[in-house]
Amino acid sequence: MRAVAIITARGGSKRIPRKNIREFCGKPILAYSINAALSAGIFDTVMVSTDDNEIAEIARSYGAEVPFMRSEATANDYAATNDVVKEVLDTYAKHGECFDIACCIYPTAPFLTGETLKKAVELLEENQADSVIPVVRFGFPPQRSVVVEEGMLQFKWPEYMFSRSQDLQPFYHDAGQFYCMRTESFLAENRLFMTKTVPLELSEMEVQDIDNEVDWKLAELKYQLINNRNQ
Repeated sequence: MRAVAIITARGGSKRIPRKNIREFCGKPILAYSINAALSAGIFDTVMVSTDDNEIAEIARSYGAEVPFMRSEATANDYAATNDVVKEVLDTYAKHGECFDIACCIYPTAPFLTGETLKKAVELLEENQADSVIPVVRFGFPPQRSVVVEEGMLQFKWPEYMFSRSQDLQPFYHDAGQFYCMRTESFLAENRLFMTKTVPLELSEMEVQDIDNEVDWKLAELKYQLINNRNQ
């Protein structure tokens, strides 16, 4: 079984300029994803898909490979993650390299660890699944959400108005860190959430969206808290 880690790090970023290589707690945020993939010890290749020469140089300095640059078609604002993964797998195939397992890792995942990636691949194999996606539970039950109708608050689902939180089915959302998949299944379905997708539940302390400056500061605080606890 050959496995590849594909870290997607394009140069463009509208909300946080140069987001993928901005310093995060002492080093470029991209470095954390590279270190997690390398420390997992399960990948034959750890590569970064980028259209940016500076990102490529930084990626190589932290031990990742950049064997080819990303095309313009997959570097724009409208390209989906699965388009990037497919391009990487197709390009490797053209050079005679094929992989059984691919793990697409986002470059802004400083809480990701090699152990988590290793566990994801184990789940993939144990369950004979097509893909594994890390998820985190919603902090508040969505069933008890409210909406604004003509200026007034209304329960979206009134039938759950008096339900206790612990009695409601847990809801989850994509943790936004990585996707682990069988390449054969991915190339057949051309999507990340496939027919047989297994969840890997993470805690809220392991997950943080980083889409704006406030998110960035919260992520750094959370990272520092985690590392202080581990010292």
